[in-house]
Amino acid sequence: MKKKILNILLAVLMFVGISACEDFIEIEERGVQNLDNYFATESEAEAFVNGLYKSFANWDDWWQQILRITNIMSTDDGWMGNLQQDPGDHYAFAHYFVEASNAPGSLKNFYTHKYLNIGAANIAINQIPDAPINEELKERLIGEAKFFRAFSYWELVQNFGDVVLLTEPQGTSGLNQERAPKSEVYAQIVKDLKEAAAVLPGEYGDDNKGRVTGWACKALLARTYLFMEDYTNAYAYADEVIGQGPFSLEPDFVDVWSVYNHHGVESIFEINASSNQNYNVGNRFSVVMCARGETWPEGEEDKIMDGWGWCVPSSHLEQAYLSEGDEIRRKSTIITVGEPVYGDEEENPNYQFNVDINKSGRVWRKYYVPIDMRRQLTVKDRHIPLPMILLRLGEMYLTRAEAAFRLGDEAQAKADIATIRARVDLEPRNDLSGNDLLYAIWKERRLEMASEGLRLYDLRRQIDPVSGKPRIAEAMGPNGYFVQYNLNESTDPYETIHPEEPQDKGTMFQENQHELWPIPQSEIDRSNGVMKQNPGY
Repeated sequence: MKKKILNILLAVLMFVGISACEDFIEIEERGVQNLDNYFATESEAEAFVNGLYKSFANWDDWWQQILRITNIMSTDDGWMGNLQQDPGDHYAFAHYFVEASNAPGSLKNFYTHKYLNIGAANIAINQIPDAPINEELKERLIGEAKFFRAFSYWELVQNFGDVVLLTEPQGTSGLNQERAPKSEVYAQIVKDLKEAAAVLPGEYGDDNKGRVTGWACKALLARTYLFMEDYTNAYAYADEVIGQGPFSLEPDFVDVWSVYNHHGVESIFEINASSNQNYNVGNRFSVVMCARGETWPEGEEDKIMDGWGWCVPSSHLEQAYLSEGDEIRRKSTIITVGEPVYGDEEENPNYQFNVDINKSGRVWRKYYVPIDMRRQLTVKDRHIPLPMILLRLGEMYLTRAEAAFRLGDEAQAKADIATIRARVDLEPRNDLSGNDLLYAIWKERRLEMASEGLRLYDLRRQIDPVSGKPRIAEAMGPNGYFVQYNLNESTDPYETIHPEEPQDKGTMFQENQHELWPIPQSEIDRSNGVMKQNPGY
C-alpha cells in the first residue's frame, strides 16, 4: 500500500506543481521525497494542500477547464460559437451526440483531473493527522482538503451521476471499483463539508484571501441540500450564510465579475487568478469565450485581446432578460456586437468583432477584460487576472427562495426574489403563487447566474411540476422549447444567417440518456467492466 500511495503522491505533486496562487503560496524546490518524510514540516504540509486549489480549478491550461465551458454550450444559454475552427469536442456536447465510445477528450480530462484532486485530498486527509505540525494548522489543512474532496465529488455527481467513491489513498487500480449510488456520494459530501465547516475560520486576512472558509463549506452545503431535495437543510444553511455571514450583495451587479474586484463583498469562495508571469494561474475563460476577430481603428491596436469565440450567448437567453425588462443584468452578462460595453462605455463605445465567424454576434460580459486592464497585461492570451467565483451570496438568496417555496413559505420566497430583483431595479413579483412562483424563481436563477456553471445542472434537477419531466427534456429534443424557438420563432439577425452551426441545436437530445454524460469508455475498459455505463450509452 505504501508503494501505491507513493506513486499517486508523486503523480499529484507533478500535476499540481505545488502552486495555486501567489497571494498565499511560496514555491520551493525539493529533492525526492516519500510519505515517510514529506509532511515533516508545516511548510510542506501547507504547500501540498495549496496545490489542491490549483488542481481543483484545473488552472494550468484552457483544455483542463473546457468541460465547464462546454456544459454552458449544452444549455439554452449558449451556442458552440466559433465558426472558423475545427469544432472538436464542442460540437458533440452542444448538439447532443456524445457517445461513450467517442466521448470527447475534454470529458476524460475532466473526469481524470477530478479524481487527481480527490486522490491528493485523500493523501492530505490520511497523512496530515500524523504530521509533527501545529494542531491548529493541521485542522485547517485537513478541513480545506475535505472541502475540495467534497466539491470535486459534487461536480462528478452532476456530470455522471453514480461515481466511484474513494476516501482513502489509492494506487492506479483504485478506480477499478463499482460506482457508488449518488445518495452515498452525497452523504460523503455532506459529511466532509460539515466536518470542514466545524474547524475552518470564518474569515482570513488579506494575505490569505482565497482560502476556503467555514462559510464556503456552509454555502456548498446549502447548494448540495437543494440538489438533494432536502429543502429544510438547504433553507437552514442558506439562511445562516445570508444572515450571519460577512457578505453582502454587490450594489452594482456588473461588479460581481470584475478584474478589479477580487474577493468582493458578495464572493464567498473564488479561485484566485493572477497576471504574474511567474505563475500559471490566469483565467482562460476570458480568452476562450472572448470575441473572435475584434476590429479596432488604426492606432488603437493596444486595445485588442482577440479571443477564440467558443461558447457564445444565445438570443434565447437575451430574450429572457428582455421579457423582464432586465437591462442591468442583460448588459452585465451579454455584449452584443455594436453595443457599448456596460461599465467600459468610454473606452469601448461600439464593440466590433467579426460576426461572420461568430454564431450569435454576442459574447459574455462577465468574462470581458476592460480596455485599461488589457493595456497592462504582458500577455493577453493567458494569465488573465479574473478569479473564478464558485460560490456567491446571490446564489444563496435564490437557494433560500426555492427551499422556502418547497416548504410552503411563499412569503419568504417572494421576499428573496424581491431582494435579488431590487439590486437590478426590477419590481418584486408579489402577484405570483404556486407553479408560477416556482417558474419565476427558476427564471431568476437563470438570469442571475448565467454563464457561471449552474444552468445545465439546474435544468437536469428541476422537474417541471406540470409535465413531470426534467427541464432539460423540456428545453431540448425535437419538441423542446429551445429547439422550437430557434427553428420556428427566432428572427435573430446573427444566429439565423449561420448554418455552419445549425439552428436545430438540441434536436438530438434523448430523454433518459442525456440527463447525464457517459462515463469515458476508457475508464470502463480500464476497470475490466467492473464499472457500468450510464443508461443509453
